[in-house]
Amino acid sequence: MMKSIIVKIDSSKLNQVQIDRIIEMAWEDRTPFDAIQFQFGLVEADVKALMKKELKFSSYKLWRERVENCKTKHTAKRIEGMDRFKCNRQRAISNNKISKR
Repeated sequence: MMKSIIVKIDSSKLNQVQIDRIIEMAWEDRTPFDAIQFQFGLVEADVKALMKKELKFSSYKLWRERVENCKTKHTAKRIEGMDRFKCNRQRAISNNKISKR
């Protein structure tokens, strides 16, 4: 029997650009939930609720299955030595704003 997770997301704090970026980050295999929490203040349960709200149900199911099997999405499951949110060749990121050259 599945337990229902009810999380209230205050979507008035997020604009559509931010929601799109959260969805993009959630689909990326190498972006951990900690990075989303750091940049947007949403914990894993909030991200799951947002994805369920914003995606078609079939897409949400595919994403959930992918997240469950992805070792890089959860910091605790990551291999030792992978402790950054970004590539070491990427320029500095500050609050989801990529600095320009």
